[in-house]
Amino acid sequence: MERLQKVIAAAGIASRRKAEELISAGKVTVNGETVTELGTKVGRSDKIEVEGIRVEQEEKVYYLLYKPRAVLSASSDDRGRKTVTDLFPEVKERLYPVGRLDYDTTGILLLTNDGEFAYQMTHPKFNIDKTYVARVKGIPTKEQLKQLEKGIVLEDGKTAPARAKLISMDKKTGRSIVSLTIHEGKNRQVKRMFEAIGCPVQKLKRESFGFLGLHGMNAGDRRELTAHEVKQLRVLAETGKIG
Repeated sequence: MERLQKVIAAAGIASRRKAEELISAGKVTVNGETVTELGTKVGRSDKIEVEGIRVEQEEKVYYLLYKPRAVLSASSDDRGRKTVTDLFPEVKERLYPVGRLDYDTTGILLLTNDGEFAYQMTHPKFNIDKTYVARVKGIPTKEQLKQLEKGIVLEDGKTAPARAKLISMDKKTGRSIVSLTIHEGKNRQVKRMFEAIGCPVQKLKRESFGFLGLHGMNAGDRRELTAHEVKQLRVLAETGKIG
């Protein structure tokens, strides 16, 4: 069951606020009865009409994508660049990415039409880990790795505690591979954190999202999440543990 105004907004008929105005104005019916109470909840079998127009409720869908480089994490782009939703031409539902990855960043990205699920997956308070692997210029010291773990002060606030690990280094080229696990999603956060310690990112990939990984997948591959995976992600968001 979901709130009526949320269902109307999800169907693309009006914004959440406008949907609330329509309900309050008596322009929405549920199963033939006018509804004016904003807290009203409806199910998939309910017949909802807005000013006489039937609201089609989409089936909730959940996908995992191995995002390639040079693809935008958005539903559309006014500059004509390829977006992640362009990689799902046969999907009828209105997909949108759960959070975002930079244009030149690759790796795991979830897409859905379930707003509540997307909120649980992206809000920092739910503490879902995301692990990135970065090729950086320079070789971070133990002290610099500790800085990443304790938190870096950025212009939009200090980052939360993280986990950092030096995977490999090449002293000849002065480059290294470092993994960083965070649960936030500030704009360009991982790149800015590495820049702050003097090790700018040259290549970045998100390898895991919670317990989900990219095993056996190549850039551009995608698959539907199983019902069990969706349930486990919800449990992880709510309890911090995999049930």
